[in-house]
Amino acid sequence: MRPDARETWPSRELIDSFLGTGFDFELRLGEHTPIPIDDPEAAERARRFRDVLGLFATGVTVVTSMSGDEPVGMTCQSFSSVSLDPPLVMFCPAKTSRAWPMMRQAGFFCVNFLAADQRHISNGMATKGTEKFDGVGWRPASTGAPLIDGVLGYVDCTIDRVHEAGDHYIVVGRVEELAYGDGREDASVTDVPLLFHRGAYTQPE
Repeated sequence: MRPDARETWPSRELIDSFLGTGFDFELRLGEHTPIPIDDPEAAERARRFRDVLGLFATGVTVVTSMSGDEPVGMTCQSFSSVSLDPPLVMFCPAKTSRAWPMMRQAGFFCVNFLAADQRHISNGMATKGTEKFDGVGWRPASTGAPLIDGVLGYVDCTIDRVHEAGDHYIVVGRVEELAYGDGREDASVTDVPLLFHRGAYTQPE
C-alpha cells in the first residue's frame, strides 16, 4: 500500500453508508443499493459485479435540483452523454434515492463536474444527511438548479424521460445550458478532474 493511500479514501461516513451488513464490498459512490444478504450466491454475484465494474474509472459528479426553496443533491458516477442532436445526457439514480423523487418533481437537474480538490463535496453529497449544502457555495443555473462553485463544468437540464432499469432509473435530460464552471470559453490543460477507480478517489498522473 502506498504511504499516501489514506488520502485517496472517501470519508468514514461515506464508507459506512456503502458497506452492506456483513460484507466487504468495493466502495461505490452514490446512493446505497441494498444487497441480498440472505442469499450467498446472489451476494457473491453482486460482489463480482461491483469488483469488475470498479475497474472502469469514472469522473465524479454532483447532480443537483431544488425542492421548493431548498437545494437537493447527490453524488453520481453513472453519468453519460446520450445525443448531440437533440442534446441529451443521462444519469442513473437508485430507486432507494431520497434526492431523486424531489428532482423528478422539480422537473430539472444540473450535473456538476467535480475538480480534484472537491472530494469533500463528493463525500458530503453522498451522505443521507439533510445538511449536504452546508459550507458549499452555489448559484442558480438557468433552470434554477444549484451550480456549485469551483466545478470544472456543468450541464443544466430539464427531464426529458425516465426509464426503469432494475434497481435504478435511467433519467434522460434535455440540455438547456452547459459551460465551463468559471465561465471560460475553452478548456484548460490545468483542469484536473476528481476520478473514482477501484473504490478510491484518484486523479490523472
